[in-house]
Amino acid sequence: MTKRTKKAGIVGKYGTRYGASLRKQIKKMEVSQHSKYFCEFCGKSEVFALVNLFHVFVQYAVKRKAVGIWGCKDCDKVKAGGAYTLNTASAVTVRSTIRRLREQTEG
Repeated sequence: MTKRTKKAGIVGKYGTRYGASLRKQIKKMEVSQHSKYFCEFCGKSEVFALVNLFHVFVQYAVKRKAVGIWGCKDCDKVKAGGAYTLNTASAVTVRSTIRRLREQTEG
């Protein structure tokens, strides 16, 4: 059997075009946009363990529908997020700041 790709991954389709640095940046984006995420509404995160193979599989339900639109396949909720990830870094910062300020005013 022939040896499979290790480095290229999802950006192997570009071959040697566009340069290594750009392909690494695109790889990060494409991997995150095609992966599935945990649903905050229904809590879909089932863990399946195969006893014979000792592997653990985690199923996530939220997938990207379009740019910035993410939907859960189980509870049919739709959430606005980032273009390539469900939660952007700035959204996480804002959420933690709001939570911290809310705790200060309450307690």
